[in-house]
Amino acid sequence: MPYTYILKSLKDKGYYYGSCHILEKRFKNHCAGKVKSTKHRRPLKIHYYEEFATMREARRRELFFKSISGYNRL
Repeated sequence: MPYTYILKSLKDKGYYYGSCHILEKRFKNHCAGKVKSTKHRRPLKIHYYEEFATMREARRRELFFKSISGYNRL
């Protein structure tokens, strides 16, 4: 199942928004420093996630979270 997720950096208190098919595997990659965008922001924790029927829906939700409306809602 596709997911949209938000990670919180325990180092700089910032957030990372993403989407993927296998959340557990993707989170492990983030924590191992295999993702360029979050490598320097470790340690991380999963702050929020949602499950979707299709990857298209998950990506649409990720873009919403990255928008001003989505940011304000969070």
